[in-house]
Amino acid sequence: MPPTECDVVVVGVGGMGSAAAYHLARRGADVVGLERFDVPHARGSSHGLTRIIRLPQYEDPAYVPLVRRAYELWDELDARHPRRLLHRVGSVDVGPPDGESVYAGSKRACTVHDIDHDDLTGAELGERFPGYDFPPAYRAVHQSEGGFLHCEGCTVAHVGAAHDHGATIRARETVAEWTADETGVTVRTDRDTYAADRLVVTAGAWTGSLLPSLSGLLQPERQVLGWFQPTAPERFAPERFPVFVADVDEGHFYGFPTYAVPGVKVGKFNHRGETGPPSELDREPDRTDERLLREFTARYLPDAAGPTMRLSTCMFTNTPDGDFLLDVHPSHPNVVVGAGFSGHGFKFASVVGAALADLALDGTTTAPIDPFRIDRFD
Repeated sequence: MPPTECDVVVVGVGGMGSAAAYHLARRGADVVGLERFDVPHARGSSHGLTRIIRLPQYEDPAYVPLVRRAYELWDELDARHPRRLLHRVGSVDVGPPDGESVYAGSKRACTVHDIDHDDLTGAELGERFPGYDFPPAYRAVHQSEGGFLHCEGCTVAHVGAAHDHGATIRARETVAEWTADETGVTVRTDRDTYAADRLVVTAGAWTGSLLPSLSGLLQPERQVLGWFQPTAPERFAPERFPVFVADVDEGHFYGFPTYAVPGVKVGKFNHRGETGPPSELDREPDRTDERLLREFTARYLPDAAGPTMRLSTCMFTNTPDGDFLLDVHPSHPNVVVGAGFSGHGFKFASVVGAALADLALDGTTTAPIDPFRIDRFD
């Protein structure tokens, strides 16, 4: 049987791949998106209901232009979708006032990019938002444009928009191998074979197995989230409790107001440091996971530390420097890579999808992705 022909194959239709499929189809490309699980699914990095979006980027001010464009594209997607995807409830970056803390990095990004914000002490933060109970000497950047994205809804919205522009999305289809030469790419799956001009790989934690030459730059990591029922629920409603990232003695935590399911959502970056092939990472949360998240919640969000409502796992895919890989493949100019989002990438999915579409169709993009080129590791 002859292969199915198209312009672009997108492998992995999660947060990034769904956005790439949409922007490719919007630009008139004949697109096939291949997803090994469901659309959406709970096996990767784009589930768990919510993801933080914030304008200050404590990781590096270089991310701010990218997130500004992401906001514009999320608003465009929101305007055509029946359910609200982006919820602007504000964001808080809190930690000690000294050193390379989350607070210091956020403050630096606000200064470099002239971002309007409030600089609060820990005590002032608790007065304004009583759900928080950080040490009085801590400092916090509060920014009103921050909030959260309904991540699974974003994937559904991008897939729906891709369909509207003629894309074909195929779930439960696993890529077995691919080849590329100057004439194009061939992708063989457990169901079919595809011949295309371009290939976009956005396969999350499975990217390393598809791109062995880059596998040393991509480390999957097990992540666990917990939802705890507040004893004072009014303090954790979206209009009263901004999303947060906190740099505390116990580590680097983040969280959300109550939304869609019972409980305040809390996570710890690089949770227990458990890494390995994605198929071998434990999908079932345990009591140790729960205790780690509960102890933080009881200490710093005491009115949120009621009964456990839910625990869920997902995966980070970390690069050595914590920054993304957004580039043309070093050996194959007709293969484009979006990977290594290191636990802070989802907020950028809208603009990452547009940039990947540009790279696939034009070989270049005006999006500010120079810090995320693969050759920085040469």
